[in-house]
Amino acid sequence: MILLIRCYSCGKVIGSAAEQFQERVKKGEKPKEVLDSLGVSRYCCRRMILAQFDIAEESGRYF
Repeated sequence: MILLIRCYSCGKVIGSAAEQFQERVKKGEKPKEVLDSLGVSRYCCRRMILAQFDIAEESGRYF
């Protein structure tokens, strides 16, 4: 999966938080609580992490 390193809007580094976010949400934690505990408070950064998905898996079906 290709992870975003920085938020497009503010430039804050979010790469490490995005990886931890995905792991913890897969385990069943609520996304809001995970983002709060990781210290992601800006709405632009939260949007970037929440909107990420694995484009390789999605487009791989068509090749």
